[in-house]
Amino acid sequence: MKLLPRLCLTVFLGAGALAADAGEAQQSPALAPVVSETLALQVMLDRAGFSSGEIDGRSGANVRRALTAFQRVYGLPASGTADEATWQALRERAGTHPPLVAYVIADADLAGPFVSSLPADLMEQSKLEALAYRNVLEALAEKVYASPQLLRTLNPGATFERAGEALRVPNVAIAATPVTPAPAPPKVTIVVSRSTSSLTVEDESGRVIFHAPVTTGSARDPLPIGTWKVNGVQRNPSFQYNPDLFWDADPSHSKARIAAGPNNPVGVA
Repeated sequence: MKLLPRLCLTVFLGAGALAADAGEAQQSPALAPVVSETLALQVMLDRAGFSSGEIDGRSGANVRRALTAFQRVYGLPASGTADEATWQALRERAGTHPPLVAYVIADADLAGPFVSSLPADLMEQSKLEALAYRNVLEALAEKVYASPQLLRTLNPGATFERAGEALRVPNVAIAATPVTPAPAPPKVTIVVSRSTSSLTVEDESGRVIFHAPVTTGSARDPLPIGTWKVNGVQRNPSFQYNPDLFWDADPSHSKARIAAGPNNPVGVA
């Protein structure tokens, strides 16, 4: 992994397959045309392996960066604007499936566990048994890589609390068309860039096969620039909080273990 003078952390990666019926989904009439186009663009970029982060139907820097990266890889003018040639390349890469798909809330979605109140203070967090999702809406939004507000906009009147309730969600997984995953390349390089606030995965030839936005370090918390090797990956880690390592820690804090969960300070991996 290369950490260049362009350096960052925290990738917005989604998780899990979407159990949904893709046959009848249509775009929400509640979305303005320009927002609907941006939503479709975010979904297609995500399916093509060029994530713009949380799907929210809003254009911004992350969408332009993901689009620019896609255009560069596929030999298009890197304008950051979705012209017809870019849409055609996206259709060839991501397919012509609708940007929204039907999703029916299942009993498993309601099972939790959930944390009704998630304190900001890390010492208070250490008292919780798990740093779980706060509610069903938050869990569903993470499942389809979307913002909770987008799901509310797409589904006016939905409670997000009843099994059998039908929703419209971003079509980031194509359940109706099973796909055999391609084998992983034998060797990849991860490049984390501060100048573009992005992370890219490159194969041995230097071709970008994945792109995602990342958050950067700061003057107080700079990240080490250089070349590094990933030695292992831990799933659902707990967080060992040491206030001595945080410049802004409360002086009254002591070392503590914060339980695993999606709202854990270090996330799910």
